[in-house]
Amino acid sequence: MTDTDVINTLAGLAPGSPLALIRDSKPVTRENAQASFRALFESVRLGTVALQERFAIASFVADLHAQDDVTAFYTAGLLRTVPAQEFLAALSAEADRGRTVGPYGAYPKGPLTVENVPGMFYQVDATNRSVLGTRLSAALAHVHMLVFHPRDASPASLQTLHDAGWSKNDIVTLSQLVAFLAFQIRAVAGLRALARVNA
Repeated sequence: MTDTDVINTLAGLAPGSPLALIRDSKPVTRENAQASFRALFESVRLGTVALQERFAIASFVADLHAQDDVTAFYTAGLLRTVPAQEFLAALSAEADRGRTVGPYGAYPKGPLTVENVPGMFYQVDATNRSVLGTRLSAALAHVHMLVFHPRDASPASLQTLHDAGWSKNDIVTLSQLVAFLAFQIRAVAGLRALARVNA
């Protein structure tokens, strides 16, 4: 079990530093973030979403955000599950293929449609899909949509996951994973920015 606060570690906050003390002043928030990490990546009851899938998805999402240190952290976790080298190469290639700006998407017909922004709809390359498998490839496409096309989420996208072998409980876990990563990545980026300002 990880005893070190993961957000502090990823943000490079030394114990007792001003920003670490600010986080310490909100112990419930800090402890809940750490508890979320443990539940998603260290629980003895991971269910049917394997640890390798979790770390692969986390590495992919961090890479999409161009957060190198966070990517390295989750890639290190992925390496502990001993994936094949071709798996790692395919995952890295897909993160490179999927990186874009966003957010994109379309609102239902009405006054907000003036804010519609077209953008890439990502799918895993066929060659890499054969390495990563149908189940993980579907998850990568889904989380890419959540990161860059959140307003385009639909029952059809959930059905695609289900067809690829993701149960309802698995889909909930996948959604929790992406939501946690969105929070964690932004928290780390914000803390690093504050550290630079105060340096």
